[in-house]
Amino acid sequence: MEKKLLALLCLFCLGNLFSQENQFKVLNANTTEPLEDISVYKNSSLVAVTDEDGNFSLNLEELPGNFQISALGFETLEIRLTATTPQEIYLSPISEALSEVVVRSTVIPKTLRKVPASVNLVTQTDFNRTDATNVLETFNNVPGMFVNQGALNTNKINIRGIGARSQYSTNRIQAYFDGIPLTTAEGELTLDDFDQESLDRIEVIKGPTSSIYGAGLGGSINLYSKQPEKEEARLTAKTQFGSFNTQKQVYQASNTTKNSSLFATFANLTSDGYRDNGNYDRKSALVNGSLKTGENGSLSYLANFTRLKAFIPSSINEDDFLNNPKTEAFTWGQSQGYESYDRGMLGGSYTHSLFDNFSNTTSVFLSFRDAYEPRPFDILKEERVSAGVRTKFNLNTRVFEFPSEISFGAEYYNEWYETGTFENLYEEFPGEGSVLGERESNNEQDRNYANFFAQINFEFTEKWNLEAGFNLNTTNYRLTDLYTQDEVDQTGDYSFDPVFSPRIGTSYEIGEGKNIYASISHGFSTPTVAETLTPEGQINTNLEPETGINYEAGFKGNWLQNKLYTEISVFSIQIENLLVAQRVAEDQYVGINAGKTNHNGIEFLTNYRFLVGSDISIKPYINGAINFFEFDEFINNEEDFSGNELPGVPKYTINLGVDIQSESGFEFYGNFRNVGEIPLDDANSGYTDQYSLLNFKAGYTFNLFQDFDINLYGGVNNVLDEQYAASVLTNAVGFGGSAPRSYYPGNPRNYFGGVQLNYVF
Repeated sequence: MEKKLLALLCLFCLGNLFSQENQFKVLNANTTEPLEDISVYKNSSLVAVTDEDGNFSLNLEELPGNFQISALGFETLEIRLTATTPQEIYLSPISEALSEVVVRSTVIPKTLRKVPASVNLVTQTDFNRTDATNVLETFNNVPGMFVNQGALNTNKINIRGIGARSQYSTNRIQAYFDGIPLTTAEGELTLDDFDQESLDRIEVIKGPTSSIYGAGLGGSINLYSKQPEKEEARLTAKTQFGSFNTQKQVYQASNTTKNSSLFATFANLTSDGYRDNGNYDRKSALVNGSLKTGENGSLSYLANFTRLKAFIPSSINEDDFLNNPKTEAFTWGQSQGYESYDRGMLGGSYTHSLFDNFSNTTSVFLSFRDAYEPRPFDILKEERVSAGVRTKFNLNTRVFEFPSEISFGAEYYNEWYETGTFENLYEEFPGEGSVLGERESNNEQDRNYANFFAQINFEFTEKWNLEAGFNLNTTNYRLTDLYTQDEVDQTGDYSFDPVFSPRIGTSYEIGEGKNIYASISHGFSTPTVAETLTPEGQINTNLEPETGINYEAGFKGNWLQNKLYTEISVFSIQIENLLVAQRVAEDQYVGINAGKTNHNGIEFLTNYRFLVGSDISIKPYINGAINFFEFDEFINNEEDFSGNELPGVPKYTINLGVDIQSESGFEFYGNFRNVGEIPLDDANSGYTDQYSLLNFKAGYTFNLFQDFDINLYGGVNNVLDEQYAASVLTNAVGFGGSAPRSYYPGNPRNYFGGVQLNYVF
């Protein structure tokens, strides 16, 4: 009897032993807060879900074992759990968890949700949605940005309508690559040279950013190079083919150790183009890396070189746009006009922690551009060399007993620019294209500016923060006219009055993961040298910089356990001393201050992510902008355009899309874009039609053998074969009885596909 009772007792204890559970807690690796509704899988079967305190339990009979812990917005964690495993498990937010990404382009880094400004990120997912022939295409998925894409090398970016009146290039926007200025001292910007394969991400600050970067009335664009995170060596080769005989090859190599990293990219892109006289050939190389110099210091470096030759089909009139969109502008075709240049930049940054709460980052940079551009009306030669330095100090302290961070510094930039024009004798040599003739001008410019900036952030409470800052800018240039064969002497000095640009913003957390913000900021943009010259070739010393004030309020928040992220912003920008490019001859303009504009608008963004099983992520999204941009006061050539809509900007833009990604290697991207009507001129005498574009891309990645994988992909752009104006030339004027050339036709339906090989040592 005793033996039976002992046996029963043993069975009872054994049953209790196997019915016991081990409890684990899942925490956010960034905030250490518990995570609710986290799925725990074993062999693709759901075995547990965390509660509101981040806890989940496993029976001892399930341990030990390999588990997958998945959560929307977090990296899937492969982990082996045992009865002795530490009870706390940390999940790291991925880049798609936008609200938790630390914005690096502000003076004081802060998570996106807490920045009291409208900041958008272009991530690797955004890059993957496109055919990778032009990185600017990704900007059309940013609410409030619009890119006029006349050709691979003819692009204009405007942010909230600022920059839309530029004729052939981007201006009024500051841009940096790893802290190296890309915008020239005159305010011109070209981003076509950079391949998205060499980029980690792009941060766009919309609205005046002069309190941070100086002359940036429209905003700033900050590009960041890839920085390998794992300690490994990797080789990548990619080849892509597409319509219009478009071909692209990319070769990359990287090596990362505990104390250093090196990343190198070479890319070659060629295309015949959809339109006549549209051939394109660009080769570029980029090397960047970092080196830890000690416990308190690190050095980063960047070198880039680009060689381009791209023919220019230019804009065409409405009749050709509707009936013969492949044609080029007649004079550009006859002269076989093109642009070619060698462009390079070199820079380095050193970051040093002087004390535990005090650090400094100092950057030095050098860039050059040597260009040759035959045009129907002349041939342009340019040489530009730029150099500068930027230093920034950051201090963590307490001000009035509040935790605070102070940042201050300065930037100096000097640019030497030589330009000359020559006769184009293409009409005297039919069929030969452009032929260099006699010199018509020869000028030298020495342009420099200095920025002094400071910002302070107050953390009044855990939920409420305030930041205030300013920038003081001085800009001047000297123009030397070296051409003595005419009676016009353009030599002279010009200095703009110092510009003080303040900014103040505040953010408040109204609920967990939900912030409201408001800000007021000042911005300015100085005229280019060409805009300051009168038709007689003299410097217009009465020309003033454009200035503007931006009033903005918005909301950024997570919903449904971080599955849904939303943003909405309402803004009003008032611009004074509007710089107008007044046409005086074919493709020739002078600048005047002609009035005021109002830029009022609403921007919104929504991302939703859900899982199908343990390995398929589906993310639908919608974003867009509704624009109310108009002239407040604008009289030009005795014509009153006050109250008219601003030309070159669509009335609205809407993007709908879905991204599907699977851990099995399959991915799919679909995007539908609708663009509203665009006024063609100040008088609003004509508009483009609204249009819709549908794009698809799909790919599959698989392992051929260990450490070697292959990605096959393909896609279709403009699936519906829509005829549309991809860009417009605002205020185009016909000469000699010809119709105005306002339109750049967009590409019809086109296809692409490629293969990428990755090998990890």
